[in-house]
Amino acid sequence: MTTLTTPDGVAVTGPVHDRYEQVLSPAALALVADLHRRFDRRRHELLAARFEQQQRLHAGGTLEFPAEAAQVRGGDWQVAPPAPGLVDRRVEITGPTDAKMTINALNSGAKVWLADFEDANTPLWENMVGGQLNLRDALTGTLSFTAPNGKRYELGEQQPTIVVRPRGWHLPEKHVTVDGERVSGSLFDFALYLVNCGRLQLDRGLGPYYYLPKMESHLEARLWNDVFTHAEATLGLDTGTIRATVLIETVPAAFCMPEILYELREHSAGLNAGRWDYLFSIIKKFRSRGADFLLPDRNAVTMTAPFMRAYTELLVSTCHRHGAHAIGGMAAFIPSRRDPAVNETALAKVRDDKTWEAGDGFDGSWVAHPDLVPVCREVFDGVLGAAPNQLGRTRDEVSVIPAQLLNVAATPGDKTLDGLRNAVGVGLRYLAAWLRGSGAVAIDNLMEDAATAEISRSQVWQWLHNDVTLAGGEKVTRALVEQIVTEQLERIRSGYGEAYDAAAFDAARELFVEVALADDFVDFLTLPAYERMP
Repeated sequence: MTTLTTPDGVAVTGPVHDRYEQVLSPAALALVADLHRRFDRRRHELLAARFEQQQRLHAGGTLEFPAEAAQVRGGDWQVAPPAPGLVDRRVEITGPTDAKMTINALNSGAKVWLADFEDANTPLWENMVGGQLNLRDALTGTLSFTAPNGKRYELGEQQPTIVVRPRGWHLPEKHVTVDGERVSGSLFDFALYLVNCGRLQLDRGLGPYYYLPKMESHLEARLWNDVFTHAEATLGLDTGTIRATVLIETVPAAFCMPEILYELREHSAGLNAGRWDYLFSIIKKFRSRGADFLLPDRNAVTMTAPFMRAYTELLVSTCHRHGAHAIGGMAAFIPSRRDPAVNETALAKVRDDKTWEAGDGFDGSWVAHPDLVPVCREVFDGVLGAAPNQLGRTRDEVSVIPAQLLNVAATPGDKTLDGLRNAVGVGLRYLAAWLRGSGAVAIDNLMEDAATAEISRSQVWQWLHNDVTLAGGEKVTRALVEQIVTEQLERIRSGYGEAYDAAAFDAARELFVEVALADDFVDFLTLPAYERMP
């Protein structure tokens, strides 16, 4: 096993496999240590502020646009012009950074690839370090992969712009410590990519670009901006070399979108409508507030729900007013190789979704599978034509007030026993795969990520703890949920046959019950799940 040379105070406790020293270099680890020592206290203070806000919401408080930033919200300012490779973003593909998925994404024909170290990944040590190696190899043109069946995967000539999504502020990297403290997963992922791939990207005429997840305030964006500025100065890069698109996937972030753009303005590359995590955030933040915040079955909540329309329209108008890109949400459908009827129905829904986004002014949108790239591109081509984006469409007619963002009660749809079964079954199947190291999981022709499991378990928790009676008359109780867990596991076992991994599903059951039925709500299921990983 290879040994590492580490800076003073830095310890790497994860196994060091072949070539790991190429990305866990002294320079990369030195930046990790520097960022930890300078910024980790602020990170913990901001996480504490999240908890304090949650307590205020439990006590009956609400969310408002930040009064202290009124001048920013009404100001006539602009973010930096789009960076090279981020001018035209009409179709973006997302996925984890294992070798096969990296090659497929880079060969997909998309304009941008979100290289994911977060929700479509799991923080297994080998995933985190191996993914960084794959990105480096992709940029040097040396990445290839041979599947167990002998199929060979190699990079094509035309490749999209890479944008890396590090872990959120809440997640640690338990295999690396600085001065005896676990480092932030965010800072670890950010620093390794910047040191190992930043110059390679600049040599290609692009730059080190990021997607920033799970933020809940403009102060968290300010922290990222300070990290960027310090890292640029440390590595001798011009200010603004680093660019970041922020996912608006929490309700508190939706209330401070202009302020987030303003904090990052020299480094800003726009905002994205992270709509699945947004549903999770709605449930989490208002989980104890009764009927006004009880959503129907997950699959019944569409982008036409009034609170979702308010959120997306405010995002587009905010971005374009300040010269920033607005990127739409995920099309998670996975085409079936055996059922054309399933494909026809699903592709029609994808086309309708992307048509709605393009018509609303989004500059591009996400897909989870290469086969959806042509559909998304065709729709946006039809609206954009030769233009690279819709930044000139400022949507001045949009006016959204806080009550509209919180109008969850107007969401149509029922809470049903089938919806409860689906939440349990999908949650169990996803967690079994996650605990084995796979964060992007195909379930019922959908590419699911951690947001799926978060919505599933949080909705079960909310329905249980708010004494919900389902459309068929069944009351949601612990006994009912436990019965459904048992039934769904038996159904899964029957469907998987000899491929059923009893140990993985036993672990998934234990974790799902813990985060769906416990008296205290766990903020992120990935926190206890990560502690179950090696």
